[in-house]
Amino acid sequence: MTTLYNFPEIAPSSRTFTPGRFPSTDFESLDGTKTHIRYGNKRVNATMTLGFSNLSESEVWDIIENYEKVNSEWNKVQFYHGGLQGYRTNDIRREITGAYTGLIWRYSAPPTVTSTFDGLSNVSCSFVACLDAPI
Repeated sequence: MTTLYNFPEIAPSSRTFTPGRFPSTDFESLDGTKTHIRYGNKRVNATMTLGFSNLSESEVWDIIENYEKVNSEWNKVQFYHGGLQGYRTNDIRREITGAYTGLIWRYSAPPTVTSTFDGLSNVSCSFVACLDAPI
């Protein structure tokens, strides 16, 4: 059974979000006629990268532990509060949480931890959104 794990309530210092595209294909015949076929009404391949600066060791561990829980059994990460700090409107929050799109987030790579000072680290987390069957 798939489980949703909340991302830790740590405010990112940077965020990159790409809302994805609609799956489609262009076909071109030998006479130059073009046909465009769209395969669905939901966007795919949305991506998000969260950057965190000067995190304590316990905050770094919270992120690594979340990564372990999500990827150990092909579970999903949910952005309920963590990672969404800084957005002032609910529209973008709903977009990221999947309320509009139905997208479910997974880590696309392990978190990258860079030690900066004694007991402090910078962390980068990359995610990709998937269209999965309902939980």
